[in-house]
Amino acid sequence: MAKRKIIKIDEKKCNGCGLCIPNCPEGALQIIDDKARLISGLFCDGLGACIGHCPQGAITIEEREAEPYDENKVMENIIRQGKNVIKAHFEHLKEHNQDKYLKQAIDYLKEKNIEIPLKETTSSGKQQHPISVLSGCPSSKVMDFSKKESILTKKKTGAKQESQLKTWPVQIMLVPPQASYLENADLLIAADCVPFAYADFHQDLLKGKILLIGCPKLDDIQFYQEKLTQIIKNNNIKSITCVHMEVPCCFGLVHIVKEAIDLSGKKIPFKEVTIGIKGNVKIQPYNLRSLRSVNCGFI
Repeated sequence: MAKRKIIKIDEKKCNGCGLCIPNCPEGALQIIDDKARLISGLFCDGLGACIGHCPQGAITIEEREAEPYDENKVMENIIRQGKNVIKAHFEHLKEHNQDKYLKQAIDYLKEKNIEIPLKETTSSGKQQHPISVLSGCPSSKVMDFSKKESILTKKKTGAKQESQLKTWPVQIMLVPPQASYLENADLLIAADCVPFAYADFHQDLLKGKILLIGCPKLDDIQFYQEKLTQIIKNNNIKSITCVHMEVPCCFGLVHIVKEAIDLSGKKIPFKEVTIGIKGNVKIQPYNLRSLRSVNCGFI
């Protein structure tokens, strides 16, 4: 079982100053009842960006086994912190489009005969009185716009090219392991220089896939490996394509992905694509017309 890092708050030391809040890129922290609260362990990335901004030393990092996310266990902890924390947790799940976990949380409160902090939906599916959403983390707000109207851009030739980006966020650091769009996904894990070097990235590589990007040279590769292991372990991933640049440091991304697959204990169809610094595909049999059809087998 893979280990996971997550923050721990000492309520006795916390004075509710709020300096940690803007430094949580996941928006997992809020000040509620004059104390900093971790409203959703699901979205805490364990980086600890908030720690250096706590003058009281109330926030630390603990490492524990990464058990599958269980909304009922989360709710057991949430309800002990009071109705305001329950409401904040519900708003956070709703803001991040975690409909499955929101329903589980509602069912849990119904079973315990605890007031639900949002109105039931009508038969048309609309909320009678929408709850206010605390927009604290727009950079990491989970969005799936695959069914929305396509965004078209014009090339110099006058032809239109369709953007194939269907979800947000895309940075490995920011993607929650339980994001709803990861279930039954074909993942494209790309080094962040690739889209700039490869002109037809959207059509040849991204189309039909969920994008995760990162830099194996500049970012925390151990964190990458842990995050990707969680993603693969907690979701039904149909396939993984890893695309990276030809420079030596970029090959580390392949190692990270393969290790994550091994640690997950799953067998996932895996493809590797190498892009040259001049924008050409370096490894055969990949080519501009058949990148999406090549089958490199299982890892």
